[in-house]
Amino acid sequence: MKLTQQDKARLLGIDARTLRKWRKEKPFLYEIIEKGFGFDEIVDASKESYEKAVSIKEKFKANK
Repeated sequence: MKLTQQDKARLLGIDARTLRKWRKEKPFLYEIIEKGFGFDEIVDASKESYEKAVSIKEKFKANK
């Protein structure tokens, strides 16, 4: 699920205008924030893939 700027600001406990301001005035900070959210997406996707693999493994185990 993609987060909007509003969602990201809410999670950070700041106003969306502050996040937009950081994007313009503090690009390095904004980049770090975006990488953090990207990392969270990767972790969530990896977790889902792992859980799906375990589920498939269990189905095959049960069919033996």
